[in-house]
Amino acid sequence: MSNYKPKNHMPKKINKIIIAIVLLGVAYFAYQRFMPHGGGNQPVAMMGGGAAPVSVAEVIVRNIQQWNEFSGKLVAVDKVEIRPRISGVIESIGFTNGAMVSKGDLLFTIDARPYQADVSRAEAAFASAEAQEKLAQSEYERAQRLYKEKAIPQREYDERKNAANVATANLKSAQASLEFARLNLEYTQVTAPISGKVSRAEITIGNLVEAGPTAPILTTIVSNNPIYVDFEVDEDTFLQYSKNKAVGDDENQNIPVIMEVSTEKYSGRVESFDNSLNVTSGTIRARAVFDNHYGNLVPGLFARVKLGSAEEIETTLITDRAVGTDQNKKFVFVVGADNNAAYREVKLGPIADGLRVVREGLKPGEKIVVNGLQRVRPGAPITPELVAMDASESVQKIEPAGNEVKVKEK
Repeated sequence: MSNYKPKNHMPKKINKIIIAIVLLGVAYFAYQRFMPHGGGNQPVAMMGGGAAPVSVAEVIVRNIQQWNEFSGKLVAVDKVEIRPRISGVIESIGFTNGAMVSKGDLLFTIDARPYQADVSRAEAAFASAEAQEKLAQSEYERAQRLYKEKAIPQREYDERKNAANVATANLKSAQASLEFARLNLEYTQVTAPISGKVSRAEITIGNLVEAGPTAPILTTIVSNNPIYVDFEVDEDTFLQYSKNKAVGDDENQNIPVIMEVSTEKYSGRVESFDNSLNVTSGTIRARAVFDNHYGNLVPGLFARVKLGSAEEIETTLITDRAVGTDQNKKFVFVVGADNNAAYREVKLGPIADGLRVVREGLKPGEKIVVNGLQRVRPGAPITPELVAMDASESVQKIEPAGNEVKVKEK
């Protein structure tokens, strides 16, 4: 039998396939590297290459009222948990669940018969103590006259005086017991301590309730007009208001506040800032107050709170299209004197008049790249094309016409 084996040509074919795949990958990388994403035929500006054409605009400086937005939660000005002060059986409920109640309205009635009996007992003890006190005082006054006439000894005089003092003390004790009994009888009528909206009855008729630290909640009442919104203000914003003297007992009135709940907007005023900063979150608690005449705002709702500056502030504005993100940093490309793109980190604020507020990083008169950031590299030459700093998505191209400047849509 022959020992001949055919040669295996498969490894050579596999090597050829791998080489072809590598070549295709290199070609694709070169295309992506040297061709713009827009699909044009012009190469992107590279180190040592041509200048990339980009749109640039001059930063805008305006006097505007700046607004800062925060998340907040509605809180009742007054909230009371109604608990029994005495023990007993609930006999009646004097309100409708969810209704408005006024201060002093009857909410619950607790069985008063045991406490009425205590009042009667205390009244009898008080009457007895009062009679004893009158008799002791009369005996003491008689003893005073007799002692002056040397008709009784010093010992008898001291005894009658002491008896009068004891009777007076017993009368005061009986009076205090009577007042306490009457107070407990009064507590059988559970009334509203504030005006507001009452919750539902947590304990129904016929149930026994106990007084003390573990006393159950019978219901709750929250005031509804006005209403607070609590929110957290970051450190930088708080310092801005402090620097502009907008924080204080009187100055708080000058800070405009707008609250948005769902699609509704409400105007109010700042009630207070807290007295210390939370070092963990870097924020300070603030509270604003709003009118709630119709009662449609209830505690617990979430709201967006906008704080305005007390007066108009000179502000630098740019379009959001000019802002790039480098990890957790925001940056723009500033056009240098030699038409080179300079990387500039910026600190941004809220939106104002459709443009982004720049707190730090730019100066009036500087020009920045607003369109074509993907074709720009730090320090690379660019071909700037001046446009208007517009908040819309379209870019307005500025072209000179004689001594005039015309604006047309690009």
